[in-house]
Amino acid sequence: MRSLRALALLALAAAVLAAIPAAGSGQEPAYAVGAVFDDANRNAVRDAGERGIEGVRVSNGRSIVTTEADGHYRLPVGDDTIIFVIKPSGWMTPADGNNLPRFYYIHKPNGSPKLLYKGVEPTGPLPASVDFPLYRHKEPKRFQAIFFGDTQPANQQQVNYTAHDLVEELVGTGARFGVVLGDIVGNDLSLYDTLVPAIGRIGVPWYYVKGNHDTNYDAAPNHDLTDETFARVFGPSHYSYDYSKVHFVVLNDPYWGRLGSYTAELDPQQMAFLQSDLALVPDDQLVVLMMHIPIVELSNRTEIFRVLEKHPFTFSISGHWHIQQHFFLTKKDGWNGAKPHHHLVNGTACGGWWTGAPDEVGIPHATMSDGTPNGYSVITFDGNKYSIRFKAARRSADYQMNIFAPEEVKSSESGETEVQVNVFAGSERSKVEMRLGDVGEWIEMQRVSREDPFYLQMKKAEAGPNPPAGAKLPGPSKCAHLWTAKLPKDAPAGTYLVTVRTADMFGQSYTASRVIRVL
Repeated sequence: MRSLRALALLALAAAVLAAIPAAGSGQEPAYAVGAVFDDANRNAVRDAGERGIEGVRVSNGRSIVTTEADGHYRLPVGDDTIIFVIKPSGWMTPADGNNLPRFYYIHKPNGSPKLLYKGVEPTGPLPASVDFPLYRHKEPKRFQAIFFGDTQPANQQQVNYTAHDLVEELVGTGARFGVVLGDIVGNDLSLYDTLVPAIGRIGVPWYYVKGNHDTNYDAAPNHDLTDETFARVFGPSHYSYDYSKVHFVVLNDPYWGRLGSYTAELDPQQMAFLQSDLALVPDDQLVVLMMHIPIVELSNRTEIFRVLEKHPFTFSISGHWHIQQHFFLTKKDGWNGAKPHHHLVNGTACGGWWTGAPDEVGIPHATMSDGTPNGYSVITFDGNKYSIRFKAARRSADYQMNIFAPEEVKSSESGETEVQVNVFAGSERSKVEMRLGDVGEWIEMQRVSREDPFYLQMKKAEAGPNPPAGAKLPGPSKCAHLWTAKLPKDAPAGTYLVTVRTADMFGQSYTASRVIRVL
């Protein structure tokens, strides 16, 4: 008896085949054939004696086939198809000089239409064999990956900020690869030409997600043509790959509709791909969905949930909001999995769009509207488990919070004086405590939803008679990771450290202190 997943795959395959013109209809169906092979000498060419690899998944963006014993596959294609290999664990695809993985072949015989930003050149007829090289690659069970929210430079100066603020400190990283979670640039797609080489200097493979600002706007409302420049530079806008025991899926969730604007959803082709793809993923693997717009915004998220919740180990991550926030989705959110689904809205590399006062080397502080500094996440994967650590750009790895308290307070008023702390990567599963002095009792702090007090001070300074240099910060937003508590009543006069300690959902602990005077 066939499994439900197998039946689902057969149904999807039938739907794909039904969409291909039948013989005699005046348009003959086209198929790509080729092989996935062990590129032993890593020259990206199949030389004599290089064997095919069995059981590797290959996709046309909708359906998936697995290679036969000799490494061969056969897939239907149209005149605008990207064929790609789904990298298996223990193997790696070639990468170019900018550390872009090259795992795909674009079949676009007539090329892209004429657009403001260059698309794909005509590819001509299909080659006799579309082959994909892989080479053996040791992938440990425990590894790290770097996740940038929106890099989003609007001009070359902001590309330079990205290079100096983030790239330079990551050169020599022990992470195995990196991901930019969409809005790679801010509408000017020519900036790919300088941003991608800069990020490539980090020295590890980088995968890219398409954002709403990575769009060929002059192609809208034709959704299928809004990623022509993205395809030329990065290849498919949705795909997947395995690394060690983790299955990563890249999705393109800005959908361009009839009015020339976008909504947040996956188009039917991606939904078909996602269902086919996840049906082939073992239950003991962690499935990680990577997208630009947060999953909580997607109009067809419940359809995505039905596919994803069949897997016991899941996580998803996005950018787009220019704040940082954790979600734990349950039945009230439409998620029916056995345990809540964790979604992270990742902090952005450009922070608040490179706004704010420049520092001593001319780089804006770019604080996000919830008070989070610009930066990135370092995620450690260990089998089907993971942990997340936020890293503020050019700051110590221990810089994980800001404590807001008055410089001085009267002893008689200490019990009514509030301390606030913004724990940048905190969530509802974090525990946050504070104490006054070295021997005071630890006081549990309460999570609140309000605007970050330091951010409000910066906005107030912008409106004052002597505003700081730099572009104005965006308006403040509610912070989802702010905690508060009051100082002990009638604290004796003296100079103290207010110390805050926090433990997150992964068991990681951080401590910070602030000096305060009691009068």
